[in-house]
Amino acid sequence: MTLLSLLSSLLLLALGVVANPVVINRSLVTLPLAKKYNFTSINNLLEHDQARARALKSRAFGKGGVPDTGINEPITDQAVTYTASVGVGSPPTYYDLLVDTGSSNTWIGSGNKKYVKTSTSVQTGDSVYVSYGKGYFYGTEFYDTVTLTPQLVIQGQSIGVALESDAFDNYNGILGIGPTDLTIGTLNPDTQSSVSTVTDNLHNRGTIPAYEIGIFFQPINATSPGNGEITWGGADSSKYTGQIKFTPITNIFPASAYWGINQSIRYGVSTVILQSTAGIVDTGTTLILLATDAFNRYSSATGAVPDDNTSLLRITPAQFSALQGLVFTINGVLYTLTPNAQLWPRSLNTQIGGTAGSIYLIVGDLGSASGEGLDFINGYAFLERFYSVYDTANQQVGLATTPYTLATTN
Repeated sequence: MTLLSLLSSLLLLALGVVANPVVINRSLVTLPLAKKYNFTSINNLLEHDQARARALKSRAFGKGGVPDTGINEPITDQAVTYTASVGVGSPPTYYDLLVDTGSSNTWIGSGNKKYVKTSTSVQTGDSVYVSYGKGYFYGTEFYDTVTLTPQLVIQGQSIGVALESDAFDNYNGILGIGPTDLTIGTLNPDTQSSVSTVTDNLHNRGTIPAYEIGIFFQPINATSPGNGEITWGGADSSKYTGQIKFTPITNIFPASAYWGINQSIRYGVSTVILQSTAGIVDTGTTLILLATDAFNRYSSATGAVPDDNTSLLRITPAQFSALQGLVFTINGVLYTLTPNAQLWPRSLNTQIGGTAGSIYLIVGDLGSASGEGLDFINGYAFLERFYSVYDTANQQVGLATTPYTLATTN
């Protein structure tokens, strides 16, 4: 082989690596799953999600081959949130942190677990503030050792230590895994500085094989609380079926500030619910939220009516028997929520203020009309049926079916 042809081959190989996520043959590491629920203010699920949607829009304006392996951290389904047990300090104190793709700061100190300083604690000169819609946190920035698993230990990770927080009494803070730019404006006085996220540091220091995260959520049912798993550096092939299909991050603002994608939605064979538009995939939202006009089309198509006690849509058994699939088209690929997948888990009806045996739907009103650049949020209700991958290196989101995509759990 001539030198020129060798260089050409190496160039083509390099371009291929940039264009596609890397397949890494590496053993997965998984921690035991904790089982825990949070039903605080669940009666206001829709209100909570709408407030978060408003905060996401506002925050965006204020901010300055398929992988099949990686390193996993388990997370626990709490009906509306998932948490990971994360160690801070040396020796580490462990905190139950909400896993949030819609924010990027990691912080601790809410609830009954306060920050324990050790020899690795270094206070910076900055304060930190983040608003989440129904909740906020204000505190001081530290650098400290963060332990995700025995194999994933980050020295000198930026963390916020709460001096004040609201709406996080049942948790100890947030594990932020959104895009790095969301941290811009959260520090003071360094208002224009960004904060290296947990994922940034794991990748930049060569701890993980690829610059991406895989997330698996299992639906709740009558016999299982549901669980989940987060994988840094790849996707866990044991948790999805078929192939992961990727779509680029949307260029439509403000969805582009998050893990934003373009999608259209139809009900059944031909009823258009939402034309192709931008929105986000978000682990911090419980429901699937649609712009008001699309939500109205969905409720009309299903015959559902608002329920006064839960604020969710309610259908009759006869309407459930006639319920059709809700089809999401993302980069030419169809992802269908079966009729069963469109239901709130009936085993949890009373916990959200509903009536046992009633049938509630998990599609809610975003609270704003379409055309604003963030017209839907695919929350847990969507992610519990599809494996998701958040690929920073290639600026794309991947989705795949799971063993629970077609499961009858509700």
